[in-house]
Amino acid sequence: MSTQHEAGRVTTHRVLILGAGYAGVSAAIQLAARVKRREGVQVTLVNAQERFTERLRLHMTATGQQLAELSIPELLEDTGAQFVRGWVTAVDVDAKTVRIDDDRVLRYDTLVYGLGGVTDTAAVPGVEDHAYNLNSVQDAEVLADRLARLGSGLVVVGGSGLTGIEAAAEIAERYPELNVLLLGRQEPGAAMNVKAKAYLQGALERLGVAVRSGVEVVKVLSDSVELAGGEGVAADVVLWTSGTRVSPMAAAAGLTVDERGRIVTDATLRSVSHPEVYAVGDAAAIRQDYGVMHGTCQSGMPTGVHVAVSIVRELKGRRPKPFRFGYYHTPVSLGRHDAVVQFTRPDDSPRSIHLTGRTAARYKETVTASPWPTYGRMKKMPSSGAFWPRGGRFTKVRGTQ
Repeated sequence: MSTQHEAGRVTTHRVLILGAGYAGVSAAIQLAARVKRREGVQVTLVNAQERFTERLRLHMTATGQQLAELSIPELLEDTGAQFVRGWVTAVDVDAKTVRIDDDRVLRYDTLVYGLGGVTDTAAVPGVEDHAYNLNSVQDAEVLADRLARLGSGLVVVGGSGLTGIEAAAEIAERYPELNVLLLGRQEPGAAMNVKAKAYLQGALERLGVAVRSGVEVVKVLSDSVELAGGEGVAADVVLWTSGTRVSPMAAAAGLTVDERGRIVTDATLRSVSHPEVYAVGDAAAIRQDYGVMHGTCQSGMPTGVHVAVSIVRELKGRRPKPFRFGYYHTPVSLGRHDAVVQFTRPDDSPRSIHLTGRTAARYKETVTASPWPTYGRMKKMPSSGAFWPRGGRFTKVRGTQ
């Protein structure tokens, strides 16, 4: 993939990055920093909106809390990377083109696919019509408006995973006059150690969040949810946080995908069917020794950094190295002043070490806030080495040199 010279002129190698989530922005900033002084490389980041979505804070937006508006174009200033605003409507891997919603066609030599996942609102009947979700800032703001006008009543949160837990806790703390019910197949904190799980469940109880585990919502109606077995639960508001899905665009383009539509990658994060395409974040099915990674900010940012380094290696005529990643922690906020942080082994299984209370809340806030200043630091990173934030500090990414 080395830059080619024709008639004494350098031909431009076009790198197109789709999606400005945590992984896509990491790839754009790191790559731009590494090729800034290199002639003949163009880096373009495509995203549907200019505002960066802090997915780690959407439960705060959903309860009416005002967050800073983080501008992607401003972040890219002085990096040499270009920003294109537009919805991606089609990818043609044979022609190496991407079409966006204003009918512009963007060409690439290397594609970084980072169109990540959203809450699956199609799997359960009625969710798309009657439930709120946290798929975007706009979705969270719509829920915030509804909660602010509700006054009293029952809010049902469907899904007892981390998003559901954080949202239920935030709503209960922000609106103590509302009743909050958390429904899910598993008990909250099921993947944590015994003490961390007990603390989390106790915190939900202190906030007044009612929990029902071992249940499955099979239908959402305008004023209730229906459980497997026929039981109905009245609800004034339903927030859906269960399950994720990715865009069908990768499959439609002819890229090899897994059963969930994620691009199957080799050890270096290249598509197994189209090596000029890299996949990052939760758009990718990335296999490690412990299994296929699940998408989080914690794992997404390192994939973006690794791809940036790999592209530079290929531009120099060198082979990219395998990606290696181990999980470190699971931080869960329980309102603004409480949290639990479960430290994990690399395979994401729980260790005995955990934090709780205000100490954990400060830790969680540091982790939540860290991506944006990290991007600023990435702009100034030296060309040797790749780094990503871990627990508020920088740790070298293995296998990127």
